[in-house]
Amino acid sequence: MTETAKSAEAGKNILTASHLVKTYGRGESEIRALDDVSLEIRTGELLVILGSSGSGKSTLLNMLGGMDRPDSGTIAFCGTKISGAGDRELTLYRKHHIGFIFQNFNLIPELTALENVEMTADKTEDPGISEHMLSLVGLQNKLDAYPSQMSGGQQQRVSIARALAKRSELMLCDEPTGALDSKTGQQILVQLEELVREHGRTIVIVTHTREVSRMADRIIELRNGKIFREELNDHIVSARDIAW
Repeated sequence: MTETAKSAEAGKNILTASHLVKTYGRGESEIRALDDVSLEIRTGELLVILGSSGSGKSTLLNMLGGMDRPDSGTIAFCGTKISGAGDRELTLYRKHHIGFIFQNFNLIPELTALENVEMTADKTEDPGISEHMLSLVGLQNKLDAYPSQMSGGQQQRVSIARALAKRSELMLCDEPTGALDSKTGQQILVQLEELVREHGRTIVIVTHTREVSRMADRIIELRNGKIFREELNDHIVSARDIAW
């Protein structure tokens, strides 16, 4: 996986998914979460996947990040197929190439906020990156706090700081501002926008909020596990100008 990542900038697509299908349950209780979904994620773009609850957007994000496997279909990262990879290969894929912002935080309870961020931070570019990112999300006074000592919104901000500090080639964000107040949410979107526009990172944001899609280069809308709409955004609005 590491060698293929070096070619990401040279190719048009950093990730390609083809004909993904994912079902849960059987018989009359069967739910088709993804129904023949194909998409491309282009290097250096900000892509928003829009959809209501139950549309399949979080399931799709988990597939793209190697957290879950499709029942059928293929996923390739920089030309290397990951959909049939083993557990070890998927772990390395997530470790070296993917940054996640989860809805459910996924913090390690025995570690402080700073330690949670330092676990994944790329400190080669900036030795103080972990503290900087925690300060960015308004937690400069919570560096030594444990998850149990923080509110849900504060834990979400630690999760976001951790993903930002990792500086991965591809960042996957599942409702990144869902547990945040409007001011902090906008600050996070501005930071994500800067990673794309100024540093050439590739970011996918899954959201049910249409307002967030205004900052995207491209928008994919899911309905009932299918792609309902895909379009380029001809009128991109800066995250700083999005009304909350």
